[in-house]
Amino acid sequence: MHLGATLSILVVVLVSLAVHEWAHGFVALLHGDTTARDLGRLTLNPAAHVDPFGSLALPLALIASASPLVFAWGRPAPIEHARLRHPRRDTLWVALAGPTSNLFLAIGFAAGARVMPQSGAWASLRATLVAGVVWNCAIAFFNLIPIPPLDGAWLLKHVLRLRHILALHHFRLLALALAIAIVALPPSRWLFEASIHRLVGSCFALFGLSATGTLH
Repeated sequence: MHLGATLSILVVVLVSLAVHEWAHGFVALLHGDTTARDLGRLTLNPAAHVDPFGSLALPLALIASASPLVFAWGRPAPIEHARLRHPRRDTLWVALAGPTSNLFLAIGFAAGARVMPQSGAWASLRATLVAGVVWNCAIAFFNLIPIPPLDGAWLLKHVLRLRHILALHHFRLLALALAIAIVALPPSRWLFEASIHRLVGSCFALFGLSATGTLH
């Protein structure tokens, strides 16, 4: 992939990760936990949320190799669940804030793609916006998988005690590898891709665009 295109997509990834982690911290603050704010993590500055491997090295390698799946993650927002006013209930809202923010970003990128020309000087920027829609839909859906350390793991609070869910996060690297395998290998990969395609199409449809982001 061209260097300019690679860097453009990396910027989309970094901004999206920053918004995702900021959303966790912001909703936690609304429910009584000031940890993210106190540690300087309640910011949209991507530098505050960068994980050297998960935010830079891995996505750069995947983008440059034209991989159909680009995984990335930022430094998790620091959340003290015990400081939430209602830990069991509020933990769910904090967890859902990240994927929800990515869906809003996807819609925002789709709106930008709608007003950008499909050819000419703005074509490359438009292609980056389209990529932003796809990536944010994918990362939102991926994060809802109920496996630690993904946000969807907190959905398990209805069947597990909070301390058990926190304990599962100690195995987060192994569990993350399992989650990646689920979406990278058939047949679950086919289901994942079909779901993302439908979600991406819905975002574009809001602005009269086709499922691939082009004008009808």
